[in-house]
Amino acid sequence: MQITSPCVVSLTWRLQDAQGNLIDELADPVEFLVGGDDLLAKVEEALLDQQTGYSTELHLEPEQAFGDYRPELVFFEARDVFADAVEIGMQFDGPPDGAATPAMPTDAVYTVTEVYPGHVVLDGNHPLAGIALRLDLVVRGVREASAAEVEAGSVGEPLVSVMSTAPPGTRLH
Repeated sequence: MQITSPCVVSLTWRLQDAQGNLIDELADPVEFLVGGDDLLAKVEEALLDQQTGYSTELHLEPEQAFGDYRPELVFFEARDVFADAVEIGMQFDGPPDGAATPAMPTDAVYTVTEVYPGHVVLDGNHPLAGIALRLDLVVRGVREASAAEVEAGSVGEPLVSVMSTAPPGTRLH
């Protein structure tokens, strides 16, 4: 079956930064909806009109992947806003309860990057923001998307969402 929008593709891949450092390796195929929210636009573009067995290496600049790093999304919050067990790597969907900074976007996922006695540093950037990526992928299967998948815009957890919850250097699947 040829890859068209919408359909479901099963992919394996190896994701590295521009220096060749491994970020993620997906050895077992995972399904993604082409024509939904699961894949980055450049990945979908490369897959269209291909079929099972297709392989490619994509170079993704930050603006084609997770955007440029934005220092204005780094915030300092008082330590007493957080539980005693706050640690580097913890994440919050939106500002934590009691946050005092009024400019914190509510739609960001914040990662704790530093913990000090008086304050905590929260970074609202995607963990891969500002990083050029190399994605070696292989199409392992193609099938028609169900009506429910098309309506949901996803087969499961979108790649963008999955990657936004993983700190740099961790496996994403």
